[in-house]
Amino acid sequence: MRKINLLILSLILGLSSNIAQDIPNHISYHRIYEFLDEMANDGLIELNSAVKPYSQLFIAEKIQEIFSATESTNRKILSNRQLNELEYFLNEFALELDHFPKSPNHLYKNKLSIASILPPVINYKDDHFKARLTPILGMHITSNKNGRIEKKSFGAEFQGMIGKYCSIYGSLRDISHTGDGLLSKPTFLNDEPGYEYTVGTDFSDSRGGIKYSNDYLSVGLIKDNIIWGDNYHGSNIISGRVPSFPMIFLHVKPANWFELNYFHGWLVSNIIDSTYYYVQNDGKILYRPVNKFIAGNIMTFTPVKNLKLSVGNSIIYSERNVQPAFFIPIAFYKSMDHVMTKGLGVENQNSQLFFNISSRNIRHLHLFASVFADEVRFSRFLPDSPDKNPISYKVGANLTNFPLQNLSVVVEYTRSNILNYKHSIPSISWASNSYNLGHYLGDNAQEFYAALTFKPLRGLDFKLYYLDAKRGNEYEYIRHGEFNGVKSSVIDIISNPSLGDVIWSNQTIGLNATYEIFRNSYAVIKVEKSDIQSFDAASAPVFGEVRMTAQEAMDRFTPPLMQGNNITFTLGFNIGF
Repeated sequence: MRKINLLILSLILGLSSNIAQDIPNHISYHRIYEFLDEMANDGLIELNSAVKPYSQLFIAEKIQEIFSATESTNRKILSNRQLNELEYFLNEFALELDHFPKSPNHLYKNKLSIASILPPVINYKDDHFKARLTPILGMHITSNKNGRIEKKSFGAEFQGMIGKYCSIYGSLRDISHTGDGLLSKPTFLNDEPGYEYTVGTDFSDSRGGIKYSNDYLSVGLIKDNIIWGDNYHGSNIISGRVPSFPMIFLHVKPANWFELNYFHGWLVSNIIDSTYYYVQNDGKILYRPVNKFIAGNIMTFTPVKNLKLSVGNSIIYSERNVQPAFFIPIAFYKSMDHVMTKGLGVENQNSQLFFNISSRNIRHLHLFASVFADEVRFSRFLPDSPDKNPISYKVGANLTNFPLQNLSVVVEYTRSNILNYKHSIPSISWASNSYNLGHYLGDNAQEFYAALTFKPLRGLDFKLYYLDAKRGNEYEYIRHGEFNGVKSSVIDIISNPSLGDVIWSNQTIGLNATYEIFRNSYAVIKVEKSDIQSFDAASAPVFGEVRMTAQEAMDRFTPPLMQGNNITFTLGFNIGF
């Protein structure tokens, strides 16, 4: 019966018109990303996983491609769980390929499809317009001996596909925290999403955009989260953790061997501009924030099938107006910046360079590595060089369905040197809303992460994971100064040993059980045994160091709920994100 259902769905998809609407599928819907990653590891599809989010049409086409691969051979190449996943996703992304979801749980009336059970999704389709309206609702309770935090969210999301080439979408999420403190703040060393709190502990996030797309390119104005860099536990290039920000976005794929992604974004500096202010009728002066912009590109080349080589660069700049040169999608922004600033003898902007390599050339195995370089001098790579480049690198592997079906193993290591992500001018640091754009641990840190995931049934995941994270001495980026009567510079700072004194550590082992009842609707049970400790630095203070006591380091880097040795339980359910 399942084969018949899959065949009917495939025939419907095959008869659909070739449309190119492009609505991002948010990075929080992790199960579809995990499924596509699994299928790519097993050799059924080819995937550039260094750049997320994927569009919903892209996802639907990949799902159809997986189905075609299963039908092209007489042998069974998917497990029962994978076949159920495939059937489920074919149906869930049906609207992207021009038909209503087929389910007895939907009511159909003229051009409307209304889900009769949770979540109450409303679909609309005619010859020129398709739309989807979904609710957002959720609650998570996190509790241990230190207290309890409740996180509640509600809102709605709208997605519309106009004609063949235009897409429009928007969503609003109101999130509130109650209980014993917060889990997310810019200085906390965890991978919780970043929030800019409005009133007390309330947070509101509105995402959306409008796009034009065809078979070769997509361009639009969006406000969303993006990830650059292969990873399974936090990218060290762009992690997607900061609050969503507006950007002009471009994606071009003119050939199978080349892909370009570019954006120009408006970040939040959280720094006051003392020369820019409003004056109220009562004479009160209201200062405005410093402007902060980012431009970045990443080009992916496929020299052989399943081998993806990506290279890109970016620049963060803080000017009164945007710089037209940084709207050029294929450019080396550091060179452009030097032309515009060096002749004046003024400080240039903050540029970055990054690389990513992803190989799925061994079936079932994904090997990946990424490098984020804030500043590079090749002489610093020599063993006898006292100062080291402020760079971050990540290496990892993901083995799926071998030697056992429905089982995957992830191993990942991340290391970031001193002053990586930082800058002497706070308004052009690698951050937005004071949250680091890159890896959640920041600079002078390392992490080892391993996870074993078992998926016995469609929608049901069990993940056993281990985390060992360490943070070394904290430094400010100071170009020139004096310490103990001696003239010093930033070179003295990056000449300190990487990590040095470990002033904070986190060893966590956890078990996470997730069941996706409906599309992007989860029930979650998680238990973690964590040991988060902080320590006094053993070495003498040095130039640029922010010397803290053990308790100061603990309060800076750790939510009050998670400090010390704990067994923490999380129970939650959410529809949407």
